[in-house]
Amino acid sequence: MLSGYPSELEDHIMLANRHLLHIRPLRPCEDGPVRELYRHLSPRTRYLRFFSPMPVLPDSVLGLLTGVDYRRRLALLAEVETAGGVEVVALGSFGATDGSRAEVALVVRDEWQRQGIGIAVAARVLRAAEARGFDRFVAYALRENVVIRKVLDHVGDLVSTKTSDGVCEMSFVRRRPA
Repeated sequence: MLSGYPSELEDHIMLANRHLLHIRPLRPCEDGPVRELYRHLSPRTRYLRFFSPMPVLPDSVLGLLTGVDYRRRLALLAEVETAGGVEVVALGSFGATDGSRAEVALVVRDEWQRQGIGIAVAARVLRAAEARGFDRFVAYALRENVVIRKVLDHVGDLVSTKTSDGVCEMSFVRRRPA
């Protein structure tokens, strides 16, 4: 059952470059912003996030990303207002794998990386997941994706890792603020 739009998850953050970042929940089947974000990802970033440099986001993957219900599947968009209009710069999400565990994923547009956006979005995704009863998390990343490991170091405490065929499965819990 779809609950109402979780407006309490909307937030604004002032970035060091003086852009105001707006974080908001993705609406069910809102594919336009996700397609737009994907179009702006470099082949390298696409490869690191989706394990493939797919030139076009397949409808099946788009459906997984936009099939939110705000309870067991939720995604947060990060947007900035630019001279050209609103641009989607990041997408973070979680999807339940069982009653207490969720898989999390994150991608940030190349030109917006290394500005704290990934950490901000990831932290909010984990808090939203915990508010919905999930307290253990898993993320999958290619062994060479050191950036996602750095993001996870900021927001989570690693419980275990397994690597198979170059893909790391990282199990973690949300790091509590000091």
